[in-house]
Amino acid sequence: MILPVHIIGSSVLRKTAKDIDKTYPDLTEFIKNMYETMYASDGVGLAAPQVGKSIRVFVIDAEPMAEDNPELKDFKRTFINAHITRKSKDTIKTTEGCLSIPDIHEDVERHTSVTVEYVNENFEPVTETFNGLAAVILQHEYDHLDGILFTDKVSPLRKKFLKRKLAQIAKGHFDKRYKYMLGEKYR
Repeated sequence: MILPVHIIGSSVLRKTAKDIDKTYPDLTEFIKNMYETMYASDGVGLAAPQVGKSIRVFVIDAEPMAEDNPELKDFKRTFINAHITRKSKDTIKTTEGCLSIPDIHEDVERHTSVTVEYVNENFEPVTETFNGLAAVILQHEYDHLDGILFTDKVSPLRKKFLKRKLAQIAKGHFDKRYKYMLGEKYR
């Protein structure tokens, strides 16, 4: 089932998500719906807060980008209770977008390498290090779990420039390509 994506202005996007355990109700179905929603929205990642659940779950499938970025081959994962345990000192600036902030793309500085501890969909513990674009994608989705949006990481001057555009998006003024929630109203 395709879930509506919460758009900037929705309070769930600003909450710190909570860890869950394997008794979380209908988790397998929820994860399946997250992937379906991500694919239907042409995304490469989706975090639970973006579909209204303040839990530490996100999915990534960056394989469609592997033709231009071979390091993304086989980068399809479900992250539950993810916590970044190490970040490189080196950073890279890349252009990002977000399903919760449609029509905006901005340069964001991210660490070039991160190590993350999480459990997979079978609640097996995993520790993995991601580099390059994989690390960038992971950090973007991970930020959603802490109530951080990529526009929070742009320069103060860019934030000032974006303020009006973000307010317009929060009111529903954007190219509507997928099901979404505006505030607490389904559209």
